[in-house]
Amino acid sequence: MNVPFVDLKKQYQDIKPAIDKAIQDVVEHTAFIGGKYVKAFEQQFAELYGVKHVIACANGTDSLYILMKMLGIGAGDEVITVANSWISSSETITQAGAQPVFVDIHPDYYSMDESLLEQAITPRTKAIILVHLQGQMANIEAIEKLCKAKGIYLIEDCAQSHFSEYKGIRAGLTGIAGSFSFYPGKNLGAYGDAGCIITNDDVLANKCRMYANHGSLVKHKHEIEGINSRMDGLQAAVLSAKLPHILQWTEQRIANAALYAKYLGDIKEVILPAVRPESKHTYHVYMIRAERRDELMAYLKEHGIETALHYPVILPLLKAYSHLGYTSEDFPVAAAYQDTILSLPMYPELTEEQIAYVAETIAAFYKL
Repeated sequence: MNVPFVDLKKQYQDIKPAIDKAIQDVVEHTAFIGGKYVKAFEQQFAELYGVKHVIACANGTDSLYILMKMLGIGAGDEVITVANSWISSSETITQAGAQPVFVDIHPDYYSMDESLLEQAITPRTKAIILVHLQGQMANIEAIEKLCKAKGIYLIEDCAQSHFSEYKGIRAGLTGIAGSFSFYPGKNLGAYGDAGCIITNDDVLANKCRMYANHGSLVKHKHEIEGINSRMDGLQAAVLSAKLPHILQWTEQRIANAALYAKYLGDIKEVILPAVRPESKHTYHVYMIRAERRDELMAYLKEHGIETALHYPVILPLLKAYSHLGYTSEDFPVAAAYQDTILSLPMYPELTEEQIAYVAETIAAFYKL
């Protein structure tokens, strides 16, 4: 049996008529950049998600950069983020002119350890980019309280947490703004790069929309210098075609996670992902910790099971950040986990038969 890490072809086949029509409509109307399909997706996503403003942009990385620029973050500032994330969460801090500061992860939930945050704050700290990892929100309640007390912006990186919740509030709705990626493999994914900003702040929304469109809300009337970060019509139309299915897909991911727990629960060499109390984990990634991880990964590949690492090297230990002088001792949890974490196949179309096969193969490996 072959079990891909993500099966986008199966997802396409399930909703093929809607996707084909969406693409055909964009081509027929030649609405390739901006236009009615982008506006329609912004309105649809805003209504379903429960937010006032959705600003579509070219990708999730840009959305973080745009937010920091429009919040006035730049040279001399520090922005705190988590040690174990994709580099977008930190490289955009540098691109904005600020310096990234990293905080270790929670040993059970893998997001930023809120108990370590206050000691990382200095008089130069301007914002926190809180990354909701694997589909589970961080302890945003405690972190928001600290941000308010310190006068620090809270930006939520929701690239892995579409429709995730903590105490009934969705990711991206607590801080000043939320950043989303619609990269094809995300829970809600386009057929190329795409992203958005969400916010309930009218002034910030206007600034971000302007900055992402060369500093202009009306063509040729450039109020500021901006960048070119516009979502194209094809991606917006694909996202609109998928949007009616996202809530059901989310529930299927949660059901598949429960099946993994059922079939993997007796394997003592594997630690399953913990769910924070009062959280809705949407399982963008189903990440386990496993003994002899690299050997297990190779064994699974030999048996047709595709896996991934999120992430093989934590951000502060990458060569890109060697100038900051961090060592593994600065992030004992994240540094220890980087050699044991393993992401198993996870998507709505995954069958119980496939999940059982993955679990059986893992069990067989540890019996060798």
